[in-house]
Amino acid sequence: MTGPDVGDRPGVAAFDVDGTLTRRDCVVPFLRMVGGTARLTAQLLAAPHRVAPMLARRDRDGLKEFAANAAFRGHDAVEVGALAQRFATDVAATWLRDDMVARLTQHRERGDVVVLVSASFELYLRPLADLLGGATVLGTRLAVDIDGRFTGELLGANCRGPEKVRRLHAWLDEHHGGRRAVHLSAYGDSPGDRELLLDADVAHWAGREGAPRWLVPERSS
Repeated sequence: MTGPDVGDRPGVAAFDVDGTLTRRDCVVPFLRMVGGTARLTAQLLAAPHRVAPMLARRDRDGLKEFAANAAFRGHDAVEVGALAQRFATDVAATWLRDDMVARLTQHRERGDVVVLVSASFELYLRPLADLLGGATVLGTRLAVDIDGRFTGELLGANCRGPEKVRRLHAWLDEHHGGRRAVHLSAYGDSPGDRELLLDADVAHWAGREGAPRWLVPERSS
């Protein structure tokens, strides 16, 4: 992979996960693994007045908060962490897209910093990043109480859309001198990745169909 002349700026490659690095969505299967389909269904049926409006307006942030509460609340964090490790191992073995793993490997061989910035849960993104050879993880986090059990609440915002860029910029400010101090390549495949892709120096559309009009055309291959 060759890129434009970027002088002395170090390279950073930001990968979304669901549908970009993997061939399928990871969030829903993990929610089902932790909470069980029956528990999630019961919660949905018990609160139609809350869920129906969120479905009508396609409020993905609200729906994720609701589902996370139903699935995780009261579960022991250590036990769920073990499930997350097993889940990440399964994802690494069967769900990864070969073309995106090849891209990630090329970035690493070139000396770029790899970041997984995703609405997926950090709980299983961290072991997945380790299995991929190491990467920084910026994802959706879950709150744990003093007894080591999940509260069911998200710790901060769901890491999607503008929040992806905000979290990435904060991390770059802390570790790399800010966004403009690096050459950013970004990979995504959905409208939820819009802000991340538009913020990149080189944007890669990993979707099955052509890149939408709002995406800056890819300038390297």
